[in-house]
Amino acid sequence: MAVKERLGLVVSDKMEKTVVVAVENRAPHPKYGKIVVKTRRYKVHDEENRCQTGDRVRIQETRPLSRTKRWTITEIVSSPNRG
Repeated sequence: MAVKERLGLVVSDKMEKTVVVAVENRAPHPKYGKIVVKTRRYKVHDEENRCQTGDRVRIQETRPLSRTKRWTITEIVSSPNRG
């Protein structure tokens, strides 16, 4: 079974060891064909509190870590805050 990975944007880093990552899914509407953007927000485990709001990150599905956390940070792809 393949490991699920997503690329998203950190929208909140106010919790300890947890960030909220918004992942956009762009797909054409089945009937009308217009590109529709759907956003899904994941609670993601960040062990060292390295992520900041605005970072683009790669996340990976893992075992349940809490009631709502099932994803973990694999890498910080880009960070506009750190220069």
